[in-house]
Amino acid sequence: MPTQSPANHTHKRAIILLNMGGPTDISGVESFLQNLFSDPLILRIKNRFIRKMVGSFIINKRLESAKHNYRAIGGASPLPAHTFALCKQLEKLDSSAIFTYAMRYTPPFAYDVLRSLCEQKVDEIVLFSMYPQFSTTTTKSSMLDIYHNLKALSYTPRIHIVEDFHAYEPYYELIVSTILDTLQERDPRDFTLLLSAHSLPQKIVDSGDPYPAQCQKGVEILRTIFARRGIEFAKIVLAYQSKVGPMRWIEPFTSDIIAKASGQNLIIYPLAFTIDNAETIYELGIEYKELAKQKGVKDYLLCPCMNDSPEFATMIYTLAKQRLDSSPT
Repeated sequence: MPTQSPANHTHKRAIILLNMGGPTDISGVESFLQNLFSDPLILRIKNRFIRKMVGSFIINKRLESAKHNYRAIGGASPLPAHTFALCKQLEKLDSSAIFTYAMRYTPPFAYDVLRSLCEQKVDEIVLFSMYPQFSTTTTKSSMLDIYHNLKALSYTPRIHIVEDFHAYEPYYELIVSTILDTLQERDPRDFTLLLSAHSLPQKIVDSGDPYPAQCQKGVEILRTIFARRGIEFAKIVLAYQSKVGPMRWIEPFTSDIIAKASGQNLIIYPLAFTIDNAETIYELGIEYKELAKQKGVKDYLLCPCMNDSPEFATMIYTLAKQRLDSSPT
């Protein structure tokens, strides 16, 4: 049953899920890429004019292939629809709060979401990053975007933040359940578990970004849970996907691990993603599956992300409520 606010509670509360977004049709692919490569935390060139020129070059080079990828998965990113459905799941858990989402590079943008909440006189907000691990390229970018638009709107609600959940064991229990559901009756000892995370330029990591360390922490938690439950894999490997451009990115690359897995069985879990998107559905589900076939991988299984599962909604609500309950009224 949905919970109700106490009668004497005067705050009007909202939880905003923060993510990168994704095009809802092919015509939106170009604007998605334009917004992505205009972000100074993505394309780290200080001079705005030069950043725009370099961004335009990258977009022109990638646009048609990006459109092809989205056509291959149905003409749109599944991320916005899954996020909308996730908010509906959250509403079942608490009828007194507003659950919404703001995307960084596609609608609904932070300005419009915050303006709506301001008009509804919401005075307390939880900003919930949908990225399990913190990175300056993702979480920090979304948070700065929120604060920029709060200032633009002269809107001053009380703010609480869930900036990551990379060390939150209940999240990894959900991942273990998803992996076992995907394996069905297969023996995990016959499989290499490949935990695939989005790569980052090495330069960003060298500047202090905690993302790869937090990914590794997640692997350690999973190993602990597997050991506690007596679950054994042939190997457990952390690797990185989605490298772009000639600069050095953190390794090993997921594609390289797959290419060297001839005769093996692989099960892939997208460690850095909570909502399915082009990187999971196309890159892991189509492109890398074909690579696995070419290289003689025997069985290739891809786990879905959490998406709008009721269990994931409960986890989000639990963490958000902890932030609200731990703050003075």
